[in-house]
Amino acid sequence: MNENKSVIIIGGGLAGAEAAWQAAISGIEVILIEMRPINKSPAHHTDEFAELVCSNSFGALSSDRAAGLLKQELRELNSLVIETADRHSVPAGGALAVDRSKFSAAITEKLYSHPHITVKREELKSLPSEKQLSIIATGPLTGECLANDLKKFTGEEECHFYDAASPIISGESIDFSIAFPASRYDKGDSDYLNCPMNESEYKEFRKELMKANQSELKDFEKDSAKFFEGCLPIEELARRGEDTMRYGPLKPIGIWDPRWGDLYDPDIRKEKRAYAIVQLRKEDKQGQLWNLVGFQTNLKWEEQKRVFKMIPGLKNADFIRLGVMHRNTFLESPKLLKPTLQFKKRLNLLAAGQITGTEGYATAVAGGWIAGINAALIAKGEQPITLPSTTMMGALTHFVSGHEDLYTRSQKKGVFQPMPANFGILPKLPKHLPNKRARYSAYRDRALAEIYQFKRNLPKSLLKDRYSPK
Repeated sequence: MNENKSVIIIGGGLAGAEAAWQAAISGIEVILIEMRPINKSPAHHTDEFAELVCSNSFGALSSDRAAGLLKQELRELNSLVIETADRHSVPAGGALAVDRSKFSAAITEKLYSHPHITVKREELKSLPSEKQLSIIATGPLTGECLANDLKKFTGEEECHFYDAASPIISGESIDFSIAFPASRYDKGDSDYLNCPMNESEYKEFRKELMKANQSELKDFEKDSAKFFEGCLPIEELARRGEDTMRYGPLKPIGIWDPRWGDLYDPDIRKEKRAYAIVQLRKEDKQGQLWNLVGFQTNLKWEEQKRVFKMIPGLKNADFIRLGVMHRNTFLESPKLLKPTLQFKKRLNLLAAGQITGTEGYATAVAGGWIAGINAALIAKGEQPITLPSTTMMGALTHFVSGHEDLYTRSQKKGVFQPMPANFGILPKLPKHLPNKRARYSAYRDRALAEIYQFKRNLPKSLLKDRYSPK
């Protein structure tokens, strides 16, 4: 039984911010606890809520892409975080990228100003009492004391991997006689800056990248380092093969500088086409700050400056923020959580966001939405909800809870690994479609139809307080 009609939410990241908002607009008193600035994490730079610590991109915009579908589901469900991201977006071709400073400031202002939300800036070193309705949304950078208490409670060691952030440089320091604006295959506006490399420049860059000094990975044996495959450090990509970067973030296909001549002249195209291309994405609408796309790194800071200035157009780069690597921890959720995101052994305790083993900004938001809604229902004495597994949100929560066979068929050797939004975790379509685009569109249509039906069937007690704070 809940001690009172309030919910404690631990952590003010994307999941915690969304959970707090959804519970508050459902008429529930929320106590939002954030350890910053009392205890700084190794990756955060500000004290604001929903800070984006790695990229400023939420991924694909189009709803026939897995990340785009997830964001569209969240829009339909009135997500605060996605609505704010849309409002503070910056041009990024086919992706949703945001001005991270304005984005986090807007979320922070919303949460502080809501009458049902009380913010406490303190480090919680142990779980709240068993009778207190609570949500753990501390993310992959959970404080050491709370992480240890969580391990005692679950009886399970946390899983972990290394994650990293890319450097950010000043737009004024870019050489625009070399760098040029273009989007791949001319999709959307020319929202990216492109720094082309010829073959010799690329090979010299790779050589220096591989021999550059790295920062020590504290708390772990060096030979036990694990990386999330969807966010590998650029130096790790370089070590995996001579052309690995050229098939990844430095892919030159589909990018052309009009200054090189006529794209459709085969002789010019063959002679001028870049061997590799480094892309930069805007951090703000004015283009004062640019993010090196795919350049997550664990190089020492002086080495980052030395090696990354070898990129054509970045010889005089002014680094506003350098890349960092940090430990990401997450629960072995299939053993611990229900699809409602409640802990199986304590139904008054929920988990949300990347600590559950989902990967990506929008997936963290989705977990926050579900946990916030379910906390509100539990506080009102009603049954928590589960989204259909045919929706991307539902499929993700079914996956992390080990529901059906999603967990076992997606893991290697039974080791639980973080899962981003993807169509592979959705139930198969009733009719096989050989064309991938048609398949993805069919997944989207089915998922959004389910979301519309889900909205209509939300409990009336939940809806009566929503969007009208007292």
